[in-house]
Amino acid sequence: QVQLVESGGGLVQAGGSLRLSCAASGRAFSSYAMAWFRQAPGKEREFVAVINWIDSRTYYASFVKGRFTTSRDNARNTVYLQMSSLRPEDSAVYSCAAAGRPDYFPPREYQYNYWGQGTQVTVSS
Repeated sequence: QVQLVESGGGLVQAGGSLRLSCAASGRAFSSYAMAWFRQAPGKEREFVAVINWIDSRTYYASFVKGRFTTSRDNARNTVYLQMSSLRPEDSAVYSCAAAGRPDYFPPREYQYNYWGQGTQVTVSS
């Protein structure tokens, strides 16, 4: 069992930066691919970024490339999402998710076994 807790969300002006953290409890964090998703009111959940478990490869949604960076610290059981050049359309609840040893990269959404509750990011114009 893995529990995920996000933090670091908040209100920021357009063009600003935030760093989200996702702390994982449970064993074998290093064997999980860790992803970020977001969901804005009235919209479907969408994939943002993922970092692989075996080689820390990363993959990003096209709309965040060059602005967001995900990283992981296996010693701290934590994954990060550094967001810069934020736009009002980035406002959403950001959640992290874990996929145990997925055989695809990036993992299919159904392969994410565990989800956090999310943290709100609001970007003002």
